[in-house]
Amino acid sequence: MRRALAGLGAAAALAGCGAAAGPQPRPAPAPTVAPGAPAARPVAVPPAPRPHEALAVELLRRTALRAAPGSSRVVARVRRRTTFGSPTVLPVVRRRGGWLGVLAPELGNGGVGWLRSTAAGLLREQWAITVDLSARRATLRKLGRRVLTFPVAVGAPEHPTPPGRYGVTDRLRTAAAGSPYGCCILALTGHQPEVPQGWTGGDRLAIHGTSDPASVGAPVSHGCLRAGGQALRFLMRRVPLGTPVVVRE
Repeated sequence: MRRALAGLGAAAALAGCGAAAGPQPRPAPAPTVAPGAPAARPVAVPPAPRPHEALAVELLRRTALRAAPGSSRVVARVRRRTTFGSPTVLPVVRRRGGWLGVLAPELGNGGVGWLRSTAAGLLREQWAITVDLSARRATLRKLGRRVLTFPVAVGAPEHPTPPGRYGVTDRLRTAAAGSPYGCCILALTGHQPEVPQGWTGGDRLAIHGTSDPASVGAPVSHGCLRAGGQALRFLMRRVPLGTPVVVRE
């Protein structure tokens, strides 16, 4: 079942959905969480991932993320559902004993929070996305094997897409033809630190479609990565929540 988002504010919480110059687009209708499909679901996990697999955790309850394994200092509290209404699935980037270091939107770019491995459901991630900002291309891999390479629009020089490690938090479909988000959105854990003055669309990063296909492959966004509709639909059918996304300069 699709879950509608909480109004236009949620739809506008993505950073780079407008052009870097010229008039700003009108707010898009609120997207909806894409219905889960078997191909877009992480695999239940034995303790150790196989080669070319990553780990993710699905939160079972509101969870405190710690500054370090065993630390009493809480750096973020994360709910079972994301801002957009999806189950919260966070990529694991570090392991230490019975503790897992994860990425989350609440931590900011580069921040890692720690939770006990028993506090969440452990999942294997077989898909991964890498983005080459200088080439303006993204690559989708499964178990290390290249499946799809496609061009992307990146941030304009004054609002560059920040490199780093992120994860897919939400798979969203837009509600209307002509949406500046195109058909669909893969929201990421990252944020745009260089939000343009006067921009009211929030600072979350995403890979999304566009109503301006000619912009794909150019440095024109406020930070998000724009892809063509065919590539986005391919990703939506396959990429699960928690998929790691690495953006390189």
